[in-house]
Amino acid sequence: MINNEEFSKRLQEVMDYYGENASSFAEKIGVQRSSISHILSGRNKPSLEFVLKVLSSFDQVELYWLMNGKGKFPKSDSKNKIETPSPSKKPNEDLFTNSNNEDSDNSKNSDLSKIITQNNSAGKKIERIVIFYTDGSFSNFENS
Repeated sequence: MINNEEFSKRLQEVMDYYGENASSFAEKIGVQRSSISHILSGRNKPSLEFVLKVLSSFDQVELYWLMNGKGKFPKSDSKNKIETPSPSKKPNEDLFTNSNNEDSDNSKNSDLSKIITQNNSAGKKIERIVIFYTDGSFSNFENS
């Protein structure tokens, strides 16, 4: 059985970690602000739907930790940050290469670079790249 008071503390920790207040947190997970207030105050227990929305909206939250306090939060030591190319760059310009990436990322970047090079040499040009973020937003880069 879930301990409401402890769950509320963990939920508040998630909100603090992501720098969210109750209103912005509610908006990101798609619930009413009153739902957050009622859970934080201990008035209501979180529904399965609520928990799943938190997990799908915030990738550093683990189910077992959120429900029972066992495990760790955040999943990794730092927030996942996606570097976005500067608006002045075109998609073909160094989008997939970054010398600060880990070795595994370099291997992925190398694979992407090979695909881009192969397609460019075959007469194909990149028209558009769309990056989807976990919060439901996206960035659209068009080759002009």
